[in-house]
Amino acid sequence: MNVTAIPRPSRDPHRHAAPQVFDYLRERIVNLQLPPGTVISRAELQELFGFSSTPVRDALLRLQEESLVEIFPQHATVVSPIDLRLARQAQFLRRSIEQEAVRTLALLPDTERRPVAERLETAIDIQAALLGRGDLEAFHVADRDFHRLFFEAVGVPDLWVLARRHAGHIDRIRRLHLPIPGKAEQVIADHRAIVAGIAAGDLGAAQAALRTHLSKSLAFTPDLRARWPAYFRD
Repeated sequence: MNVTAIPRPSRDPHRHAAPQVFDYLRERIVNLQLPPGTVISRAELQELFGFSSTPVRDALLRLQEESLVEIFPQHATVVSPIDLRLARQAQFLRRSIEQEAVRTLALLPDTERRPVAERLETAIDIQAALLGRGDLEAFHVADRDFHRLFFEAVGVPDLWVLARRHAGHIDRIRRLHLPIPGKAEQVIADHRAIVAGIAAGDLGAAQAALRTHLSKSLAFTPDLRARWPAYFRD
């Protein structure tokens, strides 16, 4: 890892050091700025953040718990390949929770359902604007924000934290898939179909649209593996 190759992070004096290192590295692993196989130097991280070795070590251990890095004692820390088994599990978890969230929202009374649908539509409009500017990094973040709204709308925000903790591998697959021509446009179309089902109180349509949407990147994995074989592990 070359410290000159990634932006120097800003330090937040109101947060503990280790979470800052963890969040910074995790986001760059998920968005593939630090692709699988990247060697991460603890010394360079200490220089980058200006922190001691302890928070850097703790952050890397947290990343190891999510299987996003592999730590070889006395040798190196390396960004892990995308693990398809973990990606499938994360997809199953997200699909299970979000299907129930969509069910809850679609069955709300009209007066409660429509304000939620409007917030979701606003989130989609933000995505469309970002795509229009060609900002795929911000689009990727906005995509996550859209799905987070489901968890918040049904009052289970802690489950979003749980789902995110397991999502590193499936999120990297989605990030690889996103630049493929037509993919981002399809994401927006899928999101609009989900919200249309919710707004209409059509449970079947909303859940079917969500199920289809959350299955696409994993279904496209063979093509992604053919392009980036070194990024994957069965």
